[in-house]
Amino acid sequence: MIKEDRRQLNDRFIKVFRLLEERGDIVKNDRGGKGIGDFAQKILGNRAYGHIVRAYLNEDDKRCIDYQQARTICREYGINESYLIDGIGTPFGFDLPRDRYQEPAQSYRGNILFTTVEAFAGTAVDAGSFATEDHEFYSIPGLAGGGLVSFPIKGNSMEPVISNGDIVICREISGAHEIKDNKIYAVKSGGNLWVKYVQRLPDSRGRIARLKLISANHLEHEPFIEEVNEYTRLYQVIRRVSDL
Repeated sequence: MIKEDRRQLNDRFIKVFRLLEERGDIVKNDRGGKGIGDFAQKILGNRAYGHIVRAYLNEDDKRCIDYQQARTICREYGINESYLIDGIGTPFGFDLPRDRYQEPAQSYRGNILFTTVEAFAGTAVDAGSFATEDHEFYSIPGLAGGGLVSFPIKGNSMEPVISNGDIVICREISGAHEIKDNKIYAVKSGGNLWVKYVQRLPDSRGRIARLKLISANHLEHEPFIEEVNEYTRLYQVIRRVSDL
């Protein structure tokens, strides 16, 4: 039996799908990369699953999109995850963004979002959900592409590798299966945020059900275990920025 939260998730998915159609990101009968089959390939992993997408869009059908598929939609189409997953905010953040190809060159704000650790811990991270004057975008030579977020470190748990006040730049990964043991990641779960060395802890079936989080400053901070669930978000730390 489908729970009410999944029904509500599917209702939001239907609204998001219609908005993507209005933007021209999805064209149902298109054969040039924007059709239902292309959408199914991105979200469900098989372009032959267009009939499943149509079932999700049919309000009388009992089948509903799941949370993993919804997160994939957010990554692929720039949807505000707070809206699609939790029903908070609007589909594209506070404002509907203009088409990227219509943006004048002088308005380019950079590809790295800078925010506070508190905002990062409590909010889905994308350009739409942070479309306010309280957050800034910038760029650094050699760091291209989207999905980059940065925030200042508080505390000494990662010293001397990362110091209090340093800024870390992270790129989201799709799941725990992408983690490389003993690399540094930002782990976001349940309103908490940790930046630690991470080790995978597979269960008896080989699934990554838990993570071991290890501080560089191990004399003051003991390792601990964090459960991985559908709400866990993972970001690989790819750059540290310190005061000169």
